[in-house]
Amino acid sequence: MELRTLGGTGMRVSPLCLGTMMFGAIGNRDHDECVRTIHRALDAGINFIDTADGYSRGESEEIIGKAIRGARRDRLIIATKFYATMGDDPNMRGASRRWMVRAVEDSLRRLGTDHIDLYQLHRWDDDTDLEETLFTLTNLVREGKIREFGCSSFPADRIVESHWIAEKRGTQRFRCNQPAYSIFNREIERFILPACQRYGMGTISFSPLDGGYLSGRYRTPEDLTGENRFAYFGRLTGRAFDPHAEAIRRKLDLVVELTKIAEELGVTLAQMAVAFVIQHPGVTAAIIGPRTLDHLESLLPAVDVRLTAEALDRIDGLVPPGTTLNPINDMPTGTAKAALRRG
Repeated sequence: MELRTLGGTGMRVSPLCLGTMMFGAIGNRDHDECVRTIHRALDAGINFIDTADGYSRGESEEIIGKAIRGARRDRLIIATKFYATMGDDPNMRGASRRWMVRAVEDSLRRLGTDHIDLYQLHRWDDDTDLEETLFTLTNLVREGKIREFGCSSFPADRIVESHWIAEKRGTQRFRCNQPAYSIFNREIERFILPACQRYGMGTISFSPLDGGYLSGRYRTPEDLTGENRFAYFGRLTGRAFDPHAEAIRRKLDLVVELTKIAEELGVTLAQMAVAFVIQHPGVTAAIIGPRTLDHLESLLPAVDVRLTAEALDRIDGLVPPGTTLNPINDMPTGTAKAALRRG
């Protein structure tokens, strides 16, 4: 598998990054199958694994630790994230120095390694001065506990702010960003991808299947009824899920049209969706998050798919560049909290 350089880090990573959010309590509880899935990914040429402490409260990291014991660790780029709530103590979360120095030790222990190749701030933390976060991350690099650090779901203005702080305060800077990106969610093409490219940051995009809509499994609202990942995450996030909602019906209608393009290319819709993401010149890698070994096998061929100019033009005609079909944008903004709007 052809490797790409992650921003200015000098680290070479595969264009498919194995995401492990679905390993553990919220996805696949069978640790042995998860380990087999990781080993299959490595055998296929993937050298890049992404996780987070908040994925099943550390269980995902523990599964990775089991899978990478021994010689495999030296060949891998292991990325994890911090920020999520990890206990009842209100200080067991966020991007403060107090929490980060503990969170990194917890992740190192669960992963069974002496260093983390890429440590990422999972979300912008309104409660912590970014200068403190950057100083702490810089110190963790100097201590050898992490090699590089990045951010996740940062909008363009926060990316610019982070580089300004790093320059003025003499800290190291974020080397990559991890935004959502798919055929159905192309919003980052407007400002985020150009900002990352301008600052020499790598982009590790997540949700190339738009949470499952581009998997090819769902064609009608009836396919989305019952117990599935959409209903589960709706409950998890407190958002009502209505398979007959206008925005969802719009996506399902487009799935039919996109499937026609994929079939003409001789690939599945899911493979075309992943290929679309990694073919963008500003994207370093796409995170694929299989729950099972079969899911992984179905996505691996995407790395060899090349979309023609005609296919890309047809996709643009269905979902114009820089637009999104997702009505809810969960990126942090200053007016996102009602308390900030009311003073």
